[in-house]
Amino acid sequence: MRKKCLLANWKMLGDTQQISTLVEQLIVGISSGAPNSEVVLFPPAPYLRLVAEAIKATSIALGAQTVAEFAPGAYTGEVAAEMLIDVGCRYVLVGHSERRTLFAENDAKISGKFSRAMKLGLIPVLCIGETLKEWQAEETFAVLTRQLTAVFAEANDLKDFIIAYEPVWAIGTGKVASPEHVQSVHRFIRAILTDVFHLEAQKIPIVYGGSVKAQNFAALLAMEDIDGGLIGGASWQAAEFIEMSKMCLI
Repeated sequence: MRKKCLLANWKMLGDTQQISTLVEQLIVGISSGAPNSEVVLFPPAPYLRLVAEAIKATSIALGAQTVAEFAPGAYTGEVAAEMLIDVGCRYVLVGHSERRTLFAENDAKISGKFSRAMKLGLIPVLCIGETLKEWQAEETFAVLTRQLTAVFAEANDLKDFIIAYEPVWAIGTGKVASPEHVQSVHRFIRAILTDVFHLEAQKIPIVYGGSVKAQNFAALLAMEDIDGGLIGGASWQAAEFIEMSKMCLI
């Protein structure tokens, strides 16, 4: 049985008071968890320590929104995997669509970030997905193959990681792919992972991100290869995020 994962990406939003209040509400509302479930918060970097201290006695885990592909050194503005671990992170997002499109992170850079995170013991959440133009041109599978191959071309050992399928055309737009469409894409992703990791690929969680809310989350979770969600805007609504957590923690 694969792990169910609920991931909250808070992006570059919030301040000390807002984040403190939200974390307090989530701690009260989210149950102690289950062996095959995980809730992870990804706050902006300045608030990692604040969130780490707040959740240290809970089952909630901490993640960072990005990581450098370099070892510590003269890289002004970057954050090393060692530093993230030092402040309590267990997870890190790699290759989020906003990093790809707004900050020109290409497949080679993302592969370096993924490898660096894995080497140091962070659990990377590899984000992949097609743009609206690529989707309309029916290039979804070709894009996903390229993005996955760039990271796993030389993979020879399965460690802990998560795949997040986030079609760019559905992020923050209110457009949600149907559960059946998402399932077909996740099945394709798992087939690629199976080519690399064989039977072990059945253990890898694949979550969906793209305007996910409580009202559509249950239908997504009901699909065979959808193992949770990467939640953006809805993760700022404590009651809604708590409701989604209850769908996972069963």
